[in-house]
Parts: sequence; structure tokens; C-alpha cells
Amino acid sequence: KTSFTMVDFLAENNLCGQAILRIVSCGNAIIAELLRLSEFIPGVFRLKDKADQQKYGDIIFDFSYFKGPETCEGRLEAKPELLDLDDEFRENNIEILTRFYLAFQSVHKYIVDLNRYLDDLNEGIYIQQTLETVLLNEDGKQLLCEALYLYGVMLLVIDQKIEGEVRERMLVSYYRYSAARSSADSNLDDICKLLRSTGYSSQPGAKRPPNYPDCYFSRVPISETFISMVIGRLRSDDIYNQVSAYPLPEHRSTALATQAAMLYVILYFDPSILHTQQAKMREIVDKYFPDNWVISIYMGITVNLAEAWEPYKAAKTALNYTLDLSNVKEQASRYAAVTERVHTQVPQFLKEGCLREELVLDNIPKLLNCLRDCNVAIRWLMLHTADTACDPNNKRLRQIKDQILTDSRYNPRILFQLLLDTAQFEFILKEMFKQMLSEKQTKWENYKKEGSERMTELADVFSGVKPLTRVEKNENLQAWFREISKQITSLNYDDSTAAGRKTVQLIQALEEVQEFHQLETNLQVCQFLADTRKFLHQMIRTINIKEEVLITMQIVGDLSYAWQLIDSFTSIMQESIRVSPSMVTKLRATFLKLASALDLPLLRINQANSPDLLSVSQYYSGELVSYVRKVLQIIPESMFTSLLKIIKLQTHDIIEVPTRLDKDKLRDYAQLGPRYEVAKLTHAISIFTEGILMMKTTLVGIIKVDPKQLLEDGIRKELVKRVALALHRGLIFNPRAKPSELMPKLKEMAATMDGFHRSFEYIQDYVNIYGLKIWQEEVSRIINYNVEQECNNFLRTKIQDWQSIYQSTHIPIPKFTPVDESVTFIGRLCREILRITDPKITCYIDQMNTWYDIKTHQEVTNSRLFSEIQDTLGTFGLNGLDRLLCFMIVKELQNFLSMFQKNILRDRTVQDTLKALMNAVSPLRGIIANSNKVYSTAIAKTQKIWTAYLDSIMKVG
Repeated sequence: KTSFTMVDFLAENNLCGQAILRIVSCGNAIIAELLRLSEFIPGVFRLKDKADQQKYGDIIFDFSYFKGPETCEGRLEAKPELLDLDDEFRENNIEILTRFYLAFQSVHKYIVDLNRYLDDLNEGIYIQQTLETVLLNEDGKQLLCEALYLYGVMLLVIDQKIEGEVRERMLVSYYRYSAARSSADSNLDDICKLLRSTGYSSQPGAKRPPNYPDCYFSRVPISETFISMVIGRLRSDDIYNQVSAYPLPEHRSTALATQAAMLYVILYFDPSILHTQQAKMREIVDKYFPDNWVISIYMGITVNLAEAWEPYKAAKTALNYTLDLSNVKEQASRYAAVTERVHTQVPQFLKEGCLREELVLDNIPKLLNCLRDCNVAIRWLMLHTADTACDPNNKRLRQIKDQILTDSRYNPRILFQLLLDTAQFEFILKEMFKQMLSEKQTKWENYKKEGSERMTELADVFSGVKPLTRVEKNENLQAWFREISKQITSLNYDDSTAAGRKTVQLIQALEEVQEFHQLETNLQVCQFLADTRKFLHQMIRTINIKEEVLITMQIVGDLSYAWQLIDSFTSIMQESIRVSPSMVTKLRATFLKLASALDLPLLRINQANSPDLLSVSQYYSGELVSYVRKVLQIIPESMFTSLLKIIKLQTHDIIEVPTRLDKDKLRDYAQLGPRYEVAKLTHAISIFTEGILMMKTTLVGIIKVDPKQLLEDGIRKELVKRVALALHRGLIFNPRAKPSELMPKLKEMAATMDGFHRSFEYIQDYVNIYGLKIWQEEVSRIINYNVEQECNNFLRTKIQDWQSIYQSTHIPIPKFTPVDESVTFIGRLCREILRITDPKITCYIDQMNTWYDIKTHQEVTNSRLFSEIQDTLGTFGLNGLDRLLCFMIVKELQNFLSMFQKNILRDRTVQDTLKALMNAVSPLRGIIANSNKVYSTAIAKTQKIWTAYLDSIMKVG
């Protein structure tokens, strides 16, 4: 009965299996959410720059707040402006704080759930299941190990991506702003205990806190029996049966790499092994780390054991044999030799016409061995030469790395070329195998039919009925061939082993009949026999196409360790694309190979039928697509570089040809040199377009990448980058300049924008995009976004970047550091216009539509100003200025009202004066007798009001 219940641990009705599967699925989803959120930490919580510290220092607290919340809150309540700032801060950040809190809460809930599951197992809640029986089951063993490992990874990811003090500040802010403080059942205390700062910093060169991370890992107690049993399993078993995919002993540590990473994380839950248990550590190092010491623990997060195990005596001693320079030298030289061999071998396979079906089917083991060598070498070299794996201040690590670079004759370009070729090779093989598997049965049946028909025909020949050149009647042979034909027809596709054996016997029989009956003399009979043998051979080949080959290729081709490291090759990729744009087709296979990394976190989520599947796969696919965009951005960049040269040639060098001209002037107008240059540059641009379009529509994870869309987005991104920079640089005004720089700068800017516009129009046909549409959409987006950011200054609830409808992740509008009180160029333009038309120093003459300087009577500016703005920024610009001015007017009116309340409504003397004046001047029809005295007294007593009043009236009108 026990063995029966344990058969399918993952079945829907197996409560024990489903419970742990749900926990593990949830673990993978939590890590994705933590990684996603780590990119959205509001900068304020880092309190990095002076301005933030001064403004928010008094309302953002770390855990010291909990020592005396009353004192902290008291300090705030004493200052109304601080309370106001605190309210505004809450409104702007509560949404993102809640999201972070829920993620932190889910980490705590995860470990609570895991502990509860272990208690349930112990108390026999799951019938006939105990910790021991679950660990005996293959799936059970994997899931229990993964459950603990994922908890470790979560804690490490949190510390690496969200610094300790930032977490504390966010948790305290959430506590202060949310309802959690009032509800008694909230487990905020436990979450704060688990996530309080560890003192760890991910900054390069930062010192590691003592007993880190084992102290951090022990904050929530976990059953020691469970930990030691899991470590025992990981030490002794090959829990994922990976060794079968890597038959060679020298690939063993690669085969066990996933397990090694799990063991590395889980050992921190039992640090005594790392500190003192030398025998166990020697066994672990001999099995998992005899030839490698830089490992990838989850989605490309890398760790160098030489550094990580430094504080642990037993672990350090055990690893010393691996890190011995002679061993390092031996490993590096071995991989140098392998790389050299496969670097020539793979391109041979990739030659046109080499990978044909027969060749592939006859050489499966040889091809798989080549793939294994490639992947193992790429993995070792990529991990051990990575910059992230070596702290530059650590002398020993530097020494080891230098040794590797020398002995492996490391050349990043060659390694990258090998990665490209391997990915392409794998891609072609996989596609061929999928194709062959889908056609396998039809082909086999066809060969069978052909073979059996040949035999029937031969039987007819020997019956003497069919006239075939001089063949005597032979009843024995006739019967024999009929029998063979029957045997071939009786072969059964579903029982492949028996069919294979029988086919081999049939081939032998056909060879023998040829010899015994001297049939060689008759060429046609020989031909028939040879054909049938060929069909039988094909049947054997076809029946040997197994799904296992695809599975092995999937295991061997895993590239998840390079999820982050691949970035160090970006510049090489871009350089090679710039030189030959058709490279993109090869890169496509590499991106697809990288996409296989998604299988790791998604496998359990998928098995558990969890609703998180979509969001997690979207996050990782999105990350990968962003990376693909980043690499391919070189194409639009290069296109724009050529475009700028074209603009220059068209505006400065090439003269317009008049409608009539003398024929002797023709040569001057032809300007063959510059025109040839333009043609050459245009050709280069269309070659780039062709390159990216060769990529074909590709499914990256769950996101469909359409190259035409990629190209258009890339062009938009480059356009936005350049136009935004031009606007930022072009619209900076020096307030001391006489006369104002406003008009000349607007004219210059209009020329720049016109240049962009014209070149865009010129290029659209060569790239096959709608130039004008893109131009209008993007320019309006840049201007609207800048207006929105400028108006944020006047708003309590600011519009954050991630809430803005104008900002986009794929085509981001760059932000620049402000150069004065304005946030953006729109603000600078607006304030410059207000400065030069200030009513205190200028006067507007309506009939002339012009502003004049009051003192010198010189013209300052006229209504041409608005046409210039229209030329530079279009209608969106004028509209944006209008919107900004409205905000300024509202602000001015608010200032006026607060002044009015303070200086007039609350001031008794002013009130009395105004009442007295009111009485003196009524009835309003008559003229006051001693008007001079009445008015001057009233003015004298209300002196302090008028300047502010005049200011507001002159500004608002």
C-alpha cells in the first residue's frame, strides 16, 4: 500500500504532494516579485543626496522608531509644515509601499507555511506519509530540497537587491501610513524581525558582517532533522538524474551543478558543517567542486566560493585543494584545449548541406558529445572569468583569475563566437529533431510499404508469369519472397524494440539469399534486393529517433547561469552587428537559448497550475526582451549616425537644382561627390534595416518579438533620446545675458528640429516606416511628459514615472538633472518669457503687439515669439506652456489668498481703517471734502499690503 500511495507524488489527489508543490511554486513566484520590485524602490528611501536628507530626513525613520514611536510622532506634530509634508509623502508612496510590504509578508508566510507542512508530516496528518517516505520518493525529495533552498535564495535576493536600511525605512513608513498598526492580528512584528537590516551591503568593496548569512538564515527556526536530512540527500544522491545526460566523468560537476547550488545555499542553515565537519566538507568538495568554484545559484546570481567560504574553517580547508594553483592551471589548460577543438569543429557542422537527415541520424552520439563539450566549456569559462566573480581588492582571487586568463588563453570574442555557433547548432538540431519526430510514424510506414511491395514484385518475377529478362521459374524463391513480404508487413511500430530486432534479421536474410542463390548475375533482382535493404535500414534509423535526444539537448544546452553574465558580452555583440548586420540571425538562436533559462522558475509553477504562471513568465520574458532590445539598439544608433551625416550633406553641401539652368553649369549642380556620399550612407541604413528584419518573428518566453516592431521601437527610442537631449541643451538661458538669448536660441532650436524632421522624412521609405506619424507621436510625448513633470512641482499628489501615460519602458524619455529652479526645458522657457516680459521693467503696447523696455524704450520682444515657439515645439509646446501658466496663476492666487487672510482678515487695525474709510467715502456719488487727508491716512495705515497686492495683480492681471 505504501509503495502504491507513493507512486504518483504529484497527482491531483495526493494532498501531501500537492501541498509541498504549492509551497515551492509560491517560492519561485516570490523571488520573481522581489526581483521585479527591486527596480522600483523609490529613491527617497535611500536618503543618498543632501536635498533628500534635508527635506525628508525628519519623516523617514528606521527601526529605531519602534523604541519610542510617541517621541517621533510628537516631533512631527509640533511642526505643521512637517505634518503637511508627511501627508503628501504618504499619498505619493502608499501604493508602492503596500506592494513591497505584501512581498515581504509573503516571504514570512512562506517559511511559516513550510514549517507548518513539516509539522503536519510529523504529526501524521497525511496518511502513511512521513518525512522519510517523502524523501524516498523522487519528486518528494526534489520538492523538499527545493523548498528550503528557495527560502535561502529569497533571503539572499532581498539582501542583495533591497539594502537593509532601505527595507527598515520602508517597513516603518508602511507601518505609520497603513491600517496595519491598528489591527492586532497583523504579523508585522515577525516580518520586521525577519527582515531587519543584516549590515550587509552589495556595494563593491563593502565588508561582510560577521556570521553572515548564517545568523540571518536562523532568524526563523526550522526543524534541524529536516535540514540535516535534506543535506544528506543532496550530498549522496543525484536527485535530478542529470548524470545520464552527461556520461563523461569530466562533465560530472556540470551535471550536478543545479544540485551543487542548492547545497551551497542550504549549508548556511547548518553552519557547523562549514565550520568544523571536515570529512563532510571534503566529500562535498570532491563531488561537486573538484574543478569549479564559481557557481550560479538562481537565475544567474553568481557566487565565488573562495570568497563565500573564507570565514568557515572546514569549508575553506576543503576548497584549498581545488584552488591550488596547479589545479587551477590544469583546469584552465583543459578548457583551452577543448575550446580550440570545438571552435573549429562546430563551424564545420554548420556548413551548408552538412546537417542532413541521414548524417544526423547516423551520428547522434557524436553530435551530442560535441554539444556537451561546447556547453561545458562555455559554462566554465564564462563563470570563472566573470568580473562579478572576483572582488578586485582580494589579492588571492585576483591571482587565481589572472592564472585562468593566462592558461585558458581567454579571448572574450572567441568565447562569444563559440556561444553563437553552439546556439545556432543546437537550434538547427532541435528543429530537425522536432520535424523528424512529428513525421516519424508516417515515414516508417512508407518505408515498410515500399519494402514489402518490392518483395511481392520479386515473388511475382520468380513465378515465371512476369516477363523479366530470362528469369527461370523458381517456386521456392517465390514462396520465400512472399513470406519476407508478409514479415515486413507484420512489423509493428508500437513495439519498437521487437520491430528493430526483426528488421536486422530481415536485412541479414536478404544478404544471404543473394549469395546462396547466385542472384548477383541478374542486375535487376540485385537492385530490388538492395532497395529493400535500404528501406529496412531507413526503418531502423527512423525508429531510433527518440524524444530522449531532445530532452538531453535541453538539459545540456541550459544557459540560465548566464542570465546576468551575458551582459558583459553586449559590446562585442553590438560591435559585430555594426560590422555585419546579418549577424542578427545567429544572435536569434542565442536569445532563444537564453530563454530556456525560464524553464527553471516556471516548471513548478506550471505543475501546480498556479495563477502566478502568467505574471512570472511575463516578468522573466520581459527582462529578456528588454535585453534583446538593448543589444539591437545598436542598429537604430548606427542608422542615426549615418542620418546626421546625410542631414549635414543635404543642408550644407548639396545645392537645390533650379528649374532652368545653362548646360555648361550642369556639372556644378551635379555635385557627384556629395551625392555619392548620400547614396552610400542611405545604402548603409537600408542594410541595417535588412539585418534586423532577418531575425523573423521569435517567441521569447511568452512574448512574441516582431523584428519590424523592434526596429520601429528602436528608431523611436533613438529619436526620443536625441530630440530630448537637443531640447534640454538648446533651451538653457543665461538670465544675465543682454539682450535675452530667448529668440536666437529658439531660432537655433527650430533649425535643429527641422533638420531632424526632414531627415526622418527622407529615411522613411528606405526603412519602411511611417516617418511623420512617428515624429508627431514621439515629439508630442516628449513635450507632454516634460510639461507633466514641470507641473508636478505644483501638485500635492505627484505623477510618478511608472504612473505617467507619457513615459514608457521600451521607449523611455530621458530625465536630466535640473540646471536651475525649473525641472525641465519647458519650465526654463516659460520662466525666461516671464522674466523678459516682467511688467515691472517692460510695457506692452497693444496696437504694436510688442513689449518695450520702460527705461530705454527699446523693443524687447513681439508676437513673433509665439510663431517661433510654434516652429520649435509645435502646437503641443504652446499648449504645454498654456497649461504650465495656468498652474502658475493658481499658485499665485493661492499665495494672494493666504496673504489676504493673514494681513487683512486677521489684522484688526487694517479692518478698522478700511471701515473708517468706507464710512468717510459713502455715499459714493459725492466728492469727499478733505479727500487728501482721508486717503493719505488710510494709505499710511495699510502700507504693508500694497506691494504684495501689486505683485499679484501684475502677474495675474
